[in-house]
Amino acid sequence: MSDVSGLPAAKGPLIYRQSIWTRVTHWIWAICLFFLLLTGLQIFNAHPALYIGHESGFEYENAILEIGAFNTEAGPRGRTTIFGQTFDTTGVLGMSGAAEQPVFTAFPGAVTIPSYRDLGTGRVVHFFFGWIFAATMMVWFVASFINGHIRRDIVPRPADLKGLPRDVAEHATLRFKHGRSYAPLQKLAYFSVFFILFPLIVATGLTMSPGVNAAAPWMLDLFGGRQTARTIHFIVMLLLVGFFIVHIVMVLLAGPLNELRSMITGWYRASPGTPSMDGDKP
Repeated sequence: MSDVSGLPAAKGPLIYRQSIWTRVTHWIWAICLFFLLLTGLQIFNAHPALYIGHESGFEYENAILEIGAFNTEAGPRGRTTIFGQTFDTTGVLGMSGAAEQPVFTAFPGAVTIPSYRDLGTGRVVHFFFGWIFAATMMVWFVASFINGHIRRDIVPRPADLKGLPRDVAEHATLRFKHGRSYAPLQKLAYFSVFFILFPLIVATGLTMSPGVNAAAPWMLDLFGGRQTARTIHFIVMLLLVGFFIVHIVMVLLAGPLNELRSMITGWYRASPGTPSMDGDKP
């Protein structure tokens, strides 16, 4: 590839950026989160509502989200209620499928595992990948602490926070720099995921377990009750889905081949002008 002058375009060094621990845990998490999301929606379909408090309301209303169907003069319609505001979500939430044979579930079978109503299978698969996810998280923390990945690439430093506005502007104008360490915006995003969202989704998941409640009843008090823990669990799931979408978009915009090579082989092509070090490849 050449620049406008006809000369070969300058290339930065090929650096070893991702350790084997980072790469393996990355792909295990990707698989786990896929199954956890789709089985989680299957479980949610069994009772498609979220509450704040220790219990779901019967003589009082404490739901913040409800998804279902209701009858109208024109026939059944899907309905979603968020903080008291009701929206017609026919065809997406509450009621989906062909008009001749509609399916009355909160989330359609296209986004659940299994695709049909089967709470038992959904729970078994969800818990299986949940424990793998939690174990992988512990392995990542230990390995990343030992090899310095957390200190070097995850925890934002004062200099990173100072350079955050400039980094946001560069991302907004699609001017990406490929360096040895993560940019300030990357560090802030990954720190939020690894130190807030991942621990929170595991902890709230455990709080919904009767066995854990018996062994550690203080977790119910910590999260304000099992129903509140379920709501937080769902919200964190939405935030992780949002992070995943942004993550994929950034990979595509920053150079998918280079990013994929980094997460498969560990080698990453840095921007021209990046100082070379021992062990780098041309």
